[in-house]
Amino acid sequence: MAATVTVGASPEELAEVAAMVKAAADRLEAVGASGSAPPVARYGADPRNSEGDSPLAHWMPFDVIVGRCNPVAPPVTVAFEGERAIGHVVFTAPYEGAPGCVHGAVIAGTFDIMLTAANVLADAAGPTTELTIRYLRPTLVGVPSRFESWVTAADGRRTSSRGLLIQEGQVTVEAEGVFAPLSRARIDALHRRGSSDLSDDPGRSAEPQGSADPDVVHAPIEP
Repeated sequence: MAATVTVGASPEELAEVAAMVKAAADRLEAVGASGSAPPVARYGADPRNSEGDSPLAHWMPFDVIVGRCNPVAPPVTVAFEGERAIGHVVFTAPYEGAPGCVHGAVIAGTFDIMLTAANVLADAAGPTTELTIRYLRPTLVGVPSRFESWVTAADGRRTSSRGLLIQEGQVTVEAEGVFAPLSRARIDALHRRGSSDLSDDPGRSAEPQGSADPDVVHAPIEP
């Protein structure tokens, strides 16, 4: 991805490379359509029990922020230190907004998963209901970034979390989030459903209504 926005190439070279990429994508799609390859599970084990340098990536390998199997992800490496989730990443040119600066939407998306990581550690994770971002100073492309997040309150109905983004010893962004916690069984059921949707039919997206899994409850989040 970085090459597509940093390398100067002639129109002819770009067309040739695009054709090569399309051919590779067509080959992968053909393998999936033939059924010769086993379906890939989109979600893994509980990240609190995962080994390695980024347990959250093992839980969500296709996540847009931390997923190592998602070409859009930077990816952010997440680890747990005490009661805090710690993220490390160097944002490169594809994530640039203003010249030399990381795009604000990329930062917001990263905080969403970082606060969720802290919630997972506290066994209080669930959908985001509010996310507040305060941009204090520019966050620079190409500079190591450290995210820190922790849970500030959890009463069973709502989880509140905070986070910081630090570059070169300075806090560049602060974040606060509110989440609607789900039980571990319900989260696991949603993950199983997501993986089975993909394996049943690679071309079909998850349906918003109904489920064969009795653990999945389709109900609005209470205010």
